[in-house]
Amino acid sequence: MSTPETPEEPRSADDGTPAEGAQVSEAEAELAAQRLERERIERRKAERQGPIEAGAKLSGTAADLLAAVRAVESGEKPPATVFEEARPAPRRPAPEPVRRAPVVPEGPAAPAEGTVGEVREVLTRGGAPAALAAPAAAALGEDAADLLREDPWQLLRVPGVRPEQADGFARALLGGEAGPDDERRGRALTVWLLEQAAAAGHTVLETAALTEALSRQGVPGPEDAVRNAIAEGDVLVFQDAVGEAVGEDEEQPVRVLVGLERCALAEESLADGLARLINSAPKQDGAAEEWERAASAAEGSAADLIRAASGHGLVLHTGGEAALAEPAALLNAAHGMGLRAWAATHSPVGRERFASRVDGPAVATVAGLLSGAEGPGRDPEGALAVDLLVVLDAPQLDVETAALLSESLPDGARLVLSGDPAVLWSVGPGRVFADLLAARACPQIASRRPDPGPLGELVSGIGVGELLQVEAPEKEVVIVPVRDAGEAVHRTVQLVADSVPRALGVPAEETQVITPGHGGAVGTRVLNAALKERLNPGPGRFAGFDPGDRVAWSPAPGRTLPGRVVGADGQGLRLDCAGETVVVPRDRVEQTVRHGWALTAHQAVGARWPAAVVVLPGDAVPALSRPWIYTAFSRADRHLSVVHGVDQALQRAVAEVPAKPRTTRLPVLLAPQLPGAAE
Repeated sequence: MSTPETPEEPRSADDGTPAEGAQVSEAEAELAAQRLERERIERRKAERQGPIEAGAKLSGTAADLLAAVRAVESGEKPPATVFEEARPAPRRPAPEPVRRAPVVPEGPAAPAEGTVGEVREVLTRGGAPAALAAPAAAALGEDAADLLREDPWQLLRVPGVRPEQADGFARALLGGEAGPDDERRGRALTVWLLEQAAAAGHTVLETAALTEALSRQGVPGPEDAVRNAIAEGDVLVFQDAVGEAVGEDEEQPVRVLVGLERCALAEESLADGLARLINSAPKQDGAAEEWERAASAAEGSAADLIRAASGHGLVLHTGGEAALAEPAALLNAAHGMGLRAWAATHSPVGRERFASRVDGPAVATVAGLLSGAEGPGRDPEGALAVDLLVVLDAPQLDVETAALLSESLPDGARLVLSGDPAVLWSVGPGRVFADLLAARACPQIASRRPDPGPLGELVSGIGVGELLQVEAPEKEVVIVPVRDAGEAVHRTVQLVADSVPRALGVPAEETQVITPGHGGAVGTRVLNAALKERLNPGPGRFAGFDPGDRVAWSPAPGRTLPGRVVGADGQGLRLDCAGETVVVPRDRVEQTVRHGWALTAHQAVGARWPAAVVVLPGDAVPALSRPWIYTAFSRADRHLSVVHGVDQALQRAVAEVPAKPRTTRLPVLLAPQLPGAAE
């Protein structure tokens, strides 16, 4: 990396069916995709012949609880760090081809007022905030009040409620009957812990890890709690073979895993869908000679990718930003052969970046593609009307989204998953791309196009565990040492507002700040407040926002879209997100919109900016890992400033801290379905 300096010495101390051509917002796309997933899970539950029911006075003040809930719902606060370290349903026929009915971004139907009122009464008796009534009714259904009276720990199903708060609620309602050994408490905590594990990326947990976590929550008989949860249908249990039996008389060792139904069914469905693609020959939609001519016209690994896609239903492609030229070449070649070829990206920003590389309007977001709001729509059988689908940002696919994609592809279609394996994994459960790379179940094409320049050299080194000293004659990479949090905030604002625009000609609106977390002395909240004061001061006339504010909008948990405030009216806050106008209802602004001059690396995945300022304060050390640093540093196109306050911890994290492991079942589920598995 370059010598410590700023780009220029400061002069002071200072992510029915629309009519053809209709534009549908990212919110509509996301909500429709969620609706499809909910419908699919309900079908699975019906097939299992019986509903699965899962299993709160509050400690601290009611205001603290309410604040915690709102923080979780808005994405401000990460899920609790609890863990450190069936056949697919048939596709539903679509009676109308092409596109689905438009979805109004209003979210799930609000619970009935009578239900909310009954829940409010129960919550009040237990000392919980009345404002929890609506989310509790939404989570527990029309019988929510009765459920809470009978089992107060069901309050744990409300986002943001923690075990100690549910325990306080139970004591207020049940008195002396509420104890740590209550069977209802054990079952509810089992489900809650698995929800926390899913938020951390696991699709299942080994029973030993789950019982240990239950013990830490004060459950006297953790094994019994798990058995009760399984018996009541709250969770599912699996036995997966590991290794080989030692002798003829020896049983094959197995590991016992427990998981939530939604994660388990999605992973099973994904394995079945991928096996269908792998085992079926692609539709003969073009002569072999045409594919070979297209490959011969390409260069290097682009030619390899075209040849692999010509004869295989599933192909994996790895590479960085420069490697996007290769899936673009594949897409253009497929269009030249008259095929229905589309690409899907993680975010609208990524969609716009990739669209400039391909011929014609053939790029959508994953959510828009699945909902029908973008892309080719669906054929009369309900499958996506594609012959080839290239999914970019593949490491961001969680098992539920990936399962929807695999189920949606018609027989004979080709699926290419492309992405940079060194970036952070999905926010949701699973590690789909990494699991498939490790399984070696299909062709893998590694790009031979490195990202250019000092930035490319720096990021490539981080990917293999080395923090290189790179020559940066044009100040492409700059280190800005700081001693404390106050100086880190000051220098960050100075870089964005003054130094980078003056020295490099990159305006402040094209520079993105990235920091490890939302809280702390140099988190996104503090940095956004300082940047707003400098770049767009104002009274915050609408829920703390003013026209011109940069924002991060979360249409659904785990998804962030950068945008800008353009105004507000009686309907809500008006945003411009990647050229789309979004209206966030007034009652949803606080939960889903935050200022966006500063983001976390997870929020920034799938997008790039001309310049990035990565802030590493001293308290960030526990959050640093090689994937985090790689992701943050690779968000910059032209210039990267690193506000450095972690001493040698940066180099240690790059060399010694890989991605946290995730417990998944995809390789085990896929292996028996691959060619040669029965031999």
